[in-house]
Amino acid sequence: MTFATCDLCDANEDKLGTAALAVLPPVFISFGKRQVFSGPARTLKVHEDNVLVRSTLETAGDGQVLVVDGGGSLRCALVGGNLGVLAQKNGWAGIVVNGCVRDSAELNACDIGVRALALHPQRSVRKGVGERDISVSIAGVTIAPGAWIYADADGVLVASEKLANTA
Repeated sequence: MTFATCDLCDANEDKLGTAALAVLPPVFISFGKRQVFSGPARTLKVHEDNVLVRSTLETAGDGQVLVVDGGGSLRCALVGGNLGVLAQKNGWAGIVVNGCVRDSAELNACDIGVRALALHPQRSVRKGVGERDISVSIAGVTIAPGAWIYADADGVLVASEKLANTA
């Protein structure tokens, strides 16, 4: 990756705070080997149920970032080590979870980037309830399918389209 979120903010200052470019609140913890990742978003909206997360990560990622709106629930994990391995195997660049993950040592061994609110040892239920490929809202920031996600140690950006001068 050849970008820094700070530089992207500076170069696109006129877009900040609009639908063209937003910064997710600094509440996410970083996991995985990739501290820097970007790609177009695939979106899911689920509540304490990770069946759609698994089925999506079973498909070819093609460098995309899976954005999982778990409603900010801190009552169970939506992604764990097995799903991290699946994401790596299928070519996903990263996963952003508005909720919890588990198996931190296993996630940290995966060659993907993961951002989540917290760790939780309990797995989710498996009912298959949720929606995919819809606009989701995380902490007041709308993320549409296909929006570009840029993440590094300084934060996570959401852009309506790929920003210039990024790999």
